[in-house]
Formats: sequence, C-alpha cells, structure tokens
Amino acid sequence: MRRTALLAASAALAVTGVVVSPTAAAAKPPPGSEAAVRSLADDPAQRAAASADQAVASGLDDLRVSPNESYRRTGVTGTGGMYYVTYERAYKGLPMMGGDAVVVTDTNGRVRDTEAASGALPLGLPTSPTVTAEAATATASTVLSRVDETAAPRLVILAWGQKPRLTWEAVVSGIAGGKPSIQHVFVDATTGEIADSYDQVKAGTGNGYYYGTVTINTSGSGTSYSMTDSTRSGIRCGGQNGSAYTGTDDSWGNGGGTNLETACVDALYGVQREWDMLRDWLGRNGINGSGGGFPTRVGLNDVNAYWNGSYTNFGHSQDNARQATPMDVVAHEFGHAIFQTTPGGAGSGNENGGINEATGDIFGALTEAYANNPNDPPDYQVGEEVNLVGGGPIRYMYNPSLAGDPNCYSSSIPSTEVHAAAGPLNHWFYLLAEGSAPGGGKPSSPICSGGPSSVSGIGIQKAGKIYMGALMRKTSSWKYVNIRTASLAAAVELYGASSAECAATKAAWNGVGVPAQSGEASCGSSSSDFSLSLSPTSGTVTPGGSATTTVATATTSGSAQTVSLSASGLPSGATASFSPSSVTSGGSSTLTISTSGSTPAGTYTVTVTGSGSSGGHTAAYTLTVSGTSGTRTFTNGTDYTINDLSTINSPITSTATGTAVSPVQLSITISHTCAGDLRIRLRGPNGTYYTVKSAGGSCGAFGTRTYSVPVTQTAAGTWTLEVRDQYTLDTGYLDSWTITV
Repeated sequence: MRRTALLAASAALAVTGVVVSPTAAAAKPPPGSEAAVRSLADDPAQRAAASADQAVASGLDDLRVSPNESYRRTGVTGTGGMYYVTYERAYKGLPMMGGDAVVVTDTNGRVRDTEAASGALPLGLPTSPTVTAEAATATASTVLSRVDETAAPRLVILAWGQKPRLTWEAVVSGIAGGKPSIQHVFVDATTGEIADSYDQVKAGTGNGYYYGTVTINTSGSGTSYSMTDSTRSGIRCGGQNGSAYTGTDDSWGNGGGTNLETACVDALYGVQREWDMLRDWLGRNGINGSGGGFPTRVGLNDVNAYWNGSYTNFGHSQDNARQATPMDVVAHEFGHAIFQTTPGGAGSGNENGGINEATGDIFGALTEAYANNPNDPPDYQVGEEVNLVGGGPIRYMYNPSLAGDPNCYSSSIPSTEVHAAAGPLNHWFYLLAEGSAPGGGKPSSPICSGGPSSVSGIGIQKAGKIYMGALMRKTSSWKYVNIRTASLAAAVELYGASSAECAATKAAWNGVGVPAQSGEASCGSSSSDFSLSLSPTSGTVTPGGSATTTVATATTSGSAQTVSLSASGLPSGATASFSPSSVTSGGSSTLTISTSGSTPAGTYTVTVTGSGSSGGHTAAYTLTVSGTSGTRTFTNGTDYTINDLSTINSPITSTATGTAVSPVQLSITISHTCAGDLRIRLRGPNGTYYTVKSAGGSCGAFGTRTYSVPVTQTAAGTWTLEVRDQYTLDTGYLDSWTITV
C-alpha cells in the first residue's frame, strides 16, 4: 500500500562558502539598502546568518581564534523557532578537525549561545609535513586486518586530543575484528605515529520484529513499484547491492522472519515513523535536518546492524530466525545518522562514541513512543524483542547495570567500550523523561551517589526536545560535561530558566554523576542576559599610535543590566580605556588602545570583557603593531656657536628625524643652517658609534641631507645624535631618540 504524506518541513537553509576571518565579517548588502532591509526582514535564516557571522568576526565568547585562523559558515538550520549556524575552521588554510563551532540565534537574529570545539591554536604550529602521504596511508592501513580500499589522504590540523598537531587524515576501508570498518586515521605528519582514529561504521545490536500488516510509503504505479519512499528524500530499502527492491504490485513481504522483503517492510516502517517523530515532536526536517535521509540495506550476513556513514545495514539474529529490523534498532542506526549530521559530526574516542551510541538508543525510544504500536509497546529497553544472541535485551536505559553497563559517570568512561559508555546518557534520558519512580507500570530508576533523593520526569517528548536542542550545539570534541551544559542551555531556551523542565534537566545530570560546570545555565534564576560585539574588530597602529573600536551591547533576554567593561591581552607598553567604562545593556562605549614608542611590533588578540549580573561575555579585538618602528623626532637641542675656522661664530641650528627599518638600518635626516667642519655621529645603546659625517667644507656646504647609517645590531634603547666641532671637538649639543628596532 502507498500513503502520501504532506511534510510540514521546518525551515532550513544550506548556506556554504562564506569565510569569516577573525578580522572581518562576511560581506553583506549595503547597509540600509532596500535589498538589505527586505532580505533581513523577510528571511529569518539570513538574519541568523548575518548575526552569527558578526559574532564569529568579533571573536565572541568561545569563538576567539588566532590571526592565522578563519571560520567558514557551512549551514543554517531552523528548528523549533531557533536557528543553529554552523562553522568549520581552518588554520593557515588547512582544515581543522575539532575546530567546528555553532552559533545559536533566535528569529530576530539575536545571538543566544555559542559553542566551539576548541580554543585558539598556537601561532607556531607547523603546516609542512615531513612524512609523505604514501607513508601515512601505509601506517593507517595497519588498523585493519584486511584493506579493501584507500583514499588519498589530506593534510589537516588535528585540534582535539592532548595537543594540536599537523596530521594526514587517511581513510581506509575493509575489515577490522571480523566486522566491516571504514577508519579515519590521523597520522602525525611530523613523527609518523598514529595520533587518533575513528570508525565511520557505527555497529549496533537490536531485535528482529515483524509488525504485521502496516502501511508504508513506496513509489511507482501500474505494474512497476519500488521500495523507495516518494515523500522522504533518500529513504529506500533493498539488498546488499544497494538497489531498492522492486515488484509488479505494491504489496511487499510475506511476513516471514527470513524474508528480506519483509525485513524492508519493517525497516521502512521504522524509519518513516522516526522521520515523522522528528518532524512532529522535535521540529527537525528529515534525518539530516535539511529534508534528506539515507538508504537501507538488509540481508547482511552477520548477527549485527550498523550505520557506515552513508547507509544503514541490517543482519539477523544468532539463530537466523529473524531479521534485525525492529523499530528501535532501525531508529538506533538512523540515530547515528542524526548524530553525524548535527553540528560537529561524529567525533573521536570512547566517550564521544558512547554518546553516539546512546543517541541511537534515545532516538529508538522516542520513535517507539511516537509510533505506539501495540506489537512493540514503548519502553526503554534496547533489543528486547529479538533475543539477538539468546540473552534478552541488549541494554536497559532505566538501569544500564542490568546489562553490565555503568549507570553513573566516572573518570573511567573515556576508556570504556562505546556501547557500555552509553550507560550514563541513557540513564540521564530516562530520569529526565520518566523520573526515578515514574509509576504507571514503568520501572523505577536508581540515582547515583551524591545525586538528589529523587528526580521528577517531564515526559519523553519534552526530554527529546531538550536533547535535540543539545545536539544542535554539539561540537566534534563533545564529552559528557559538554552535553550537560548544552542540554541546560537548550532547556532554558525552550522552557525558561525558572521552569520545572530546566530543574529536571539539572537534577537528572546530578542523578547520574555528571558534575556541574562553570558557566552552565542556572535553573531557577533570572533569565536576563546581554550580548557584546565590536565594530571594527581589528586595527593597525605604529608604535606610539592608538586604535579605537565601538563596544556595543544589547539586552537579549529579561531586563537590562549594568555591564562593566575591561580589556586584557594588551602588548607591552599599551593601555586601554573605555568611554564610558560601564554601560546599561543596549548602550555602547568607545575603546581606545594606546601604544607607546617601545611597544613591540606584532599581532595581538585583545580580549574585551563585559561583566554583568547575569555573568560575562567576551569579544576579541585583533591589534596589529606595524613591523617597523615608524617615524620619530629627536628632542630639540639648544642653538649654539662654534669657533669654526672658516666661518667665525656661525650659529648652527640642528633638527633630526629618523625611521627605523627593522632589523639592519636607521635612516637619519639632519638639517643645518651651517655645516662647516662638523663631526656628526650616532651612538647606539651599547656605546657603539656610527659615523654620519666626519668632516665638512665651509659653512653652507649642505643644507638638508639624508644619511643611511648601517646598524650591526638589533638594539632597543636610547640612540644619541652628537654634533661636534671637527677641529676643536667642542661639545656641541646632544639629542636623544628612544626607538625599538
């Protein structure tokens, strides 16, 4: 049977190719132009993108980067009245793994939150490899027991892990541990060692369950039909060759546990319910968030099911009596696809992998609850129907320890196998949705040591919305503590800081032992907040010069508050002043950064901080002190008279200017009204003399001349210009000039 559905898609805009450097926002239409006003007024996604680009350019909060880095906007997704603008990052043009970021805005374009996978990288990070691409591929291949395919590696900056480093990212496909594997292996481009790796194939376990006669969406007419969903882009099901099953009628399967067409009926039914749940409950447009999905294959000759980054694949139970295509298993595998297509993609490490696995379980539970099929009643067990290997459910979300998995977060989670490492997140979701003692036939759930005495649930749909809001803040380096802060931010965004939902989110995290984090949302407090931005976000000065920028604030929620302004990260000899030094949110101040003559040349990131009653926000200003020391003027001396042999009692008036050209020469300009028989010398800070003019003809022999004096050292300090009588060596007058070379 075919069913036609009208999808009420949430707003989504795939915007790519916009590069936002630390010093300049993305190009926009001329301010105030009709096109600019109409564009921003009519399209909230464009407002979101413009605001997010400005936040990135300002180095807002966690978005600060070094001058060698740039952000590239990769997408704008609207979900539940909020917009999530995603960015990838590059260091000197190289892609950065773990450099991704998300900016959250509301429909008015106000920035509500920022998330970044990592901070600014050190300036001296190498970008030229000493290990060849061929050697890196050979090293990467050692992680597989059988290599079927390799792809040309690319140079990337690996920013997650203990330290950022230049690596080759090599993708190798084949078999590992007897299972299909597509490994992304990061080989240190300097040492040749494997720095990190992750498997794109996300293996899952589940149950084979037959739903009986159901309505599924297919395509075709007359005598030609296909198990391809005509209303959900990318969704289809077939065998191991990747092609969708076809038939002469629109009746599929025979209800048998070993029949693969029947397995596709179950698989399509499951993913279509998941798609609808995402739309109706969570406001997500399709599996990938932009109206698309992925194909399914059945008939895998394995007691397993997996997602490999491109499609889902399902095997059978150990006794080969059922296919592994029940709803929670199907939704679990497509949950990996959701994890991959939310910001940050699929990260690395067991803790991140455990979060990925739990995400699949959460979407399995949500889909079961949405479908509410009597043949598979909603529950929080994983694989409860299939008896995959004869041991009943694979995991228990309400009490993970029943399957030998940890209920509580601990320092051992990063070294725990990924399916077991899912335990604390599964436990948190159950506590949030149902509570610790839900009643109504649902099992009670234990609370970890140090947690609250009890947790009250808010219902699975609200819990799903909060987790979806957290996923939209995900970065590639996500860990349990990051989910805690992201989910609390999502709870405030959806229900308010003083809501029961926010309090339950925090109580559930305390109930599974994930510690509170600095800066996380404070449930039960005022939701007042403000934003901070700079315009311009950069400036260039010579030593002794100054740069200004406007610090703008806005009240983003609640009441206006007093914001005190400060600056840090100033170079030596520089000072910062604000006029005024504090503003009421919605007001602006002028920041002036003044440098001295001795301020060293270089590029500096100055952090501007606004502190208010709701906390603090920061923005970054890039200050460049020019590489040459600029033009200086000698201190004026006193006119004096020398008994010159050729011109008696001639008055000599001398002034001098100079330009330091780092690092090898000083250019001196000396003007005289009389230049008869003079010795003009320049003395360096170390006492070394450089002769400018050893002797001259009669008075008036030269007026203004320029002398280039070689300097054999790079010395900062007081350089003294001496003008003396050549014959009598009378002390003329001395002028001094303090420079930095």
